[in-house]
Amino acid sequence: MSQFLSQTAVSPLGESRWQAAVHRGWRIGSVANGGYVLALVGRALSEALNQPDPLSINAFYLAPVALGEVEVAVESLSETRSTHFASADLRQEGELKLRATAAYTDLDRLSGPDWTNVAPPEVPAFDDVAAPAMSHLEIHQSIDLRMVQGAEVFTEGKTNDTGEFIAWLAHTDGAAPGPIDLLMFADIMPPPIFTIYGAFGWVPTVELTVQVRRKPAAGPLLARHRTRQVTRGVAETDTEIWDIEGALVAMARQTYKVRMPKGD
Repeated sequence: MSQFLSQTAVSPLGESRWQAAVHRGWRIGSVANGGYVLALVGRALSEALNQPDPLSINAFYLAPVALGEVEVAVESLSETRSTHFASADLRQEGELKLRATAAYTDLDRLSGPDWTNVAPPEVPAFDDVAAPAMSHLEIHQSIDLRMVQGAEVFTEGKTNDTGEFIAWLAHTDGAAPGPIDLLMFADIMPPPIFTIYGAFGWVPTVELTVQVRRKPAAGPLLARHRTRQVTRGVAETDTEIWDIEGALVAMARQTYKVRMPKGD
């Protein structure tokens, strides 16, 4: 069993409640990464509902999540032949930390027309890109993030004012990504505002929505993570994720606050 699968596992508590644990290897500082926390909720929903895969999931982050046990309570809201709608609350030590609503489906059974005007960026192959410069962070024990655009923010301390990072993403243990993994990968890259203000400050996520379009092929993922606007300390980030075969597998948008260090 892969590290991600084992460390997002859930067990039933009865009455539509599920127990999980936040493990080491998924934190930024002392706080669990928001995408990893969303994946715990996503796993509980997958176990609780009559459809296996997230189609769209929206989460509000009410408080930071630390190491240790968490509980996810799932409520079924509505169900059609192909889509199951539900909400989920994640609590730690009795405190509500995250509230999500979701639509689940069977991605293997989706059918209909295809169209896109979004192409993956042209980048060097995964094996030709250097390992992460920010590998001192705990989360990079679990995730191999190879920056294609924006690496100079970390290697040289230089900003480029693009509001955009592009990177290859993979599990360090080589595990193939699945639909629940995409919930984590959607929030694994550094905030794009680092390309504008530098790699410092605190950037708490307020809300994150992830839309999953297909199961990714085995192999690394390519992601583009960009911010177009910062307004009075509030910013958005749009994320697109392609699999190794060039298929768009997920999109995400998050709202976050930009907290700059206070001057001396």
